[in-house]
Amino acid sequence: MCGIAVAIGLKGQPIERVAIERMAKSLLHRGPDDSGIYVDGAVGMGFRRLSILDLSEAGHQPMVSEDERYVLVFNGEIFNYVELRSELRQLGYQFRSSGDS
Repeated sequence: MCGIAVAIGLKGQPIERVAIERMAKSLLHRGPDDSGIYVDGAVGMGFRRLSILDLSEAGHQPMVSEDERYVLVFNGEIFNYVELRSELRQLGYQFRSSGDS
């Protein structure tokens, strides 16, 4: 299963990228297929990926929304994601990957 590392700086203190990289590296055994880091001010996210559903680069995390407003790290499985995706597509949403993230 994938691994997630997240840090939030108290009182807005910036997060050091190297700290998130170390945290994510310690999770290598949880996700040997891919890794990603996101740091913006007081928020840092690290991810180790075990590719199961979407084996392509489109499943890379942290995922950043097209308008760069939202950032996502996700660990788990949404079992009815195919049905949810279909409903959301009918409402006009577009997806960049075929996974459940």
